[in-house]
Amino acid sequence: MSFLVELWSFLKVRKKFWMLPILIIMLLLGGLLALSQGSVLAPFIYTLF
Repeated sequence: MSFLVELWSFLKVRKKFWMLPILIIMLLLGGLLALSQGSVLAPFIYTLF
């Protein structure tokens, strides 16, 4: 949890709020890939790409 607080303070101090959507999309795609490994949803996720 401290990593998120440190990341937020970095974004706030450096005024790099434009990086926030990029980080969110990367986290969502990473979670999607982690969930798709060996799951029943894998064939449906592959059709999206």
